Amino acid sequence: MLSSVVITAAEEQHNPLIPAWPDIIGALICFIVILFFFWRLVLPRMKKLLDERAEAIEGNIEKADEAQRKAEALLEEYTAQLAEARAEAAKIRETARTDGQKIVAEAREAASVEAARVTAQAQAQLDAERQTALVQLRGEVGSLAIDLASTVVREALDEDKRAQAIVDRFLADLEADEQKAGSGN
Repeated sequence: MLSSVVITAAEEQHNPLIPAWPDIIGALICFIVILFFFWRLVLPRMKKLLDERAEAIEGNIEKADEAQRKAEALLEEYTAQLAEARAEAAKIRETARTDGQKIVAEAREAASVEAARVTAQAQAQLDAERQTALVQLRGEVGSLAIDLASTVVREALDEDKRAQAIVDRFLADLEADEQKAGSGN
């Protein structure tokens, strides 16, 4: 009998790559059970997990977009404020420059007025001093002339009016001599 089994086995020549039918059916049943288990339990959970993750990612993307919009709005606001600040600074600089020029002009004008006032005051003081000097000089010249005249004439000139007339005439003669000497040159 052994020989008949060997002969039958030799005649059948079974392919080792193709499994036997009972093995295929057993594997198919295991595959269907595992497929049902994955289909009913694992895939819904996996899908739920992936959906939650997709929603979280979309939420984060929306948050990032919103943050980006806010950042752009803040950047535009900052840029506008910076431009406004620059314009205001330029305006302030121009105002300060204008005010500075006005202050300089006012200071020059005040200095000019003060210089004119000081010059006028000095001129008035100089004129007053010249007048005082002339009065004193006339008095001294008059008394010297009287002394000289009284010595020369031997006459006493005590009367003030008469003495003053003589002094005035003497000074007029001196001024006339000076004018003749000045016009001659």
